[in-house]
Amino acid sequence: MIVMPFVLLIILIVIQRIVELFVAKRNEIWMKNQGAVEFGEKHYKFMVLIHMMFFISLFTETLLLKRGISALWPVFLCLFALAQVVRIWVITSLGKFWNTKVLVLPNARIVRKGPYRFLKHPNYVVVGMELLAAPMLFNAYFTAILFTVLNTIILMIRIPIEEKALITLTEYDKTFQDCHRFIPKFVKKL
Repeated sequence: MIVMPFVLLIILIVIQRIVELFVAKRNEIWMKNQGAVEFGEKHYKFMVLIHMMFFISLFTETLLLKRGISALWPVFLCLFALAQVVRIWVITSLGKFWNTKVLVLPNARIVRKGPYRFLKHPNYVVVGMELLAAPMLFNAYFTAILFTVLNTIILMIRIPIEEKALITLTEYDKTFQDCHRFIPKFVKKL
């Protein structure tokens, strides 16, 4: 029966998102008190809308269209679980600097530990993995394709804004000169 595994996964993701929003809000308050500047306010509401619509689409496609569990469920479950491990690694690596918004503290030292040793944007890789793996677990192909495309579009807007802000207010370029956005580069010395 698909309903119970699906409902459990959705509950897990929703609880995780709620906790993350509390962490992000706490971090936002701390960063703004330190003098952080926010960028990309216009696109942020669309990013939130995409993530909310993802749940509606996944719920609708999986339950109303009676999709079954994928024959490749172990692969997609492992991909989803890996994304959760990396997500926690990202959040703990950034500490008080982690946020769902683009907040930059002028002259702050750029974090280059954890997954940031290998990628500029591991958090966006995680989100991409989740938006693909969760729907594919339940054969929700439409949701997987649509929200992978929508996520790509919003990241094409967000990443340049984020990088420009970081380059302007920090030594981001210098810190990540040997690192790619999404393809891991294993560096010897940091």
